[in-house]
Amino acid sequence: MSKGLVLITGVNGYIAAVAAKHFLDHGYSVRGTVRKQASVNDLVEGPLKEYANAGTITVVEVPDITVDGAFDEAVKDVTAIAHLASPVSFGFKDPAPILHAAVKGTKTILNSALLKAGPQLKTVVVMSSIASVKNMHDAPYTFTEKDWNDFAEHLCEEQGTETPGPVIYSASKAAGEKAFWQFREQKKPEFTMTSINPVFVIGPPLLAPKTVSAVGETIQSIWQVFSGVPDTQPLTMLPQAVDVRDVAQLLRYPVEHAEETNGERYIASASINHPQAIADILREELKEDTSALARIPEGTPGKGYSFDYQQIDDQGGFDVDSSKARKLLEGSQWIPYRQSVLDTAKAFAGLV
Repeated sequence: MSKGLVLITGVNGYIAAVAAKHFLDHGYSVRGTVRKQASVNDLVEGPLKEYANAGTITVVEVPDITVDGAFDEAVKDVTAIAHLASPVSFGFKDPAPILHAAVKGTKTILNSALLKAGPQLKTVVVMSSIASVKNMHDAPYTFTEKDWNDFAEHLCEEQGTETPGPVIYSASKAAGEKAFWQFREQKKPEFTMTSINPVFVIGPPLLAPKTVSAVGETIQSIWQVFSGVPDTQPLTMLPQAVDVRDVAQLLRYPVEHAEETNGERYIASASINHPQAIADILREELKEDTSALARIPEGTPGKGYSFDYQQIDDQGGFDVDSSKARKLLEGSQWIPYRQSVLDTAKAFAGLV
């Protein structure tokens, strides 16, 4: 017997695909949405084939998530919704369509949930981001769930198409999550509402990328070191990382503990991502592989990061408190950074 039917929007995405398998592995049925059916064929004919054959995962097309009523059919009979469909890139050029998609897509699925889902719907979880948390606070400072990004949207208004891509992405996540909580305040739905706010998400994709261009942006740093790109630079503004499998588990927790998590935000952050740490981990693991050792830059072993992967030299006085989310994990422990790096690198084996 299925534990319930979970709707996962944008199910062909990096996090969403891993989350879908996580829910299926834990006894749930999944209904995924995609813009085009063809984009999910490799998943349902590959790692999710067993579930597809059993009928426990089905996929529906929602070509445009910003159209009113777009999710009316998709939400019927579901017991939970995990909304992950939202534009993700650090190379955006124009904030207007990106913010529109993030905000309107959130409102659209919430309105469908309210009007069309039915009383069996218990909870809606939105995939937000640390980008909607981090603001311009002076260092030293530790960000928590009480913080909000209060600058990115204003910069988009001021700079328009000159706005840097990462700022547009941050603005879209902040605006989308604000719309989520405004809906809760204004509509007071019967279903519970929770947001998950991960930092940079690393860890193995459910489908190994077939081409270099298919490598996801948040795991680019691991790919660059693994493939031998020289002088890979650390991300000093957002160096924290968390494993995609932990994010999937955090998406499941509110479904099973709806009242406990109602109205709450949870920052997911496990470690600090640093190219020298990646190089050291890979070179140690692959020390018998002469071609890998020749390819992966040695750099300066041990330099720039702490032995427990919790600090880097140029962190800028900022930290992230993820203790609230960690308590929700089985064993109350994040997947270790070393394991995340190695498991991610395994997905690149066919690309070098």
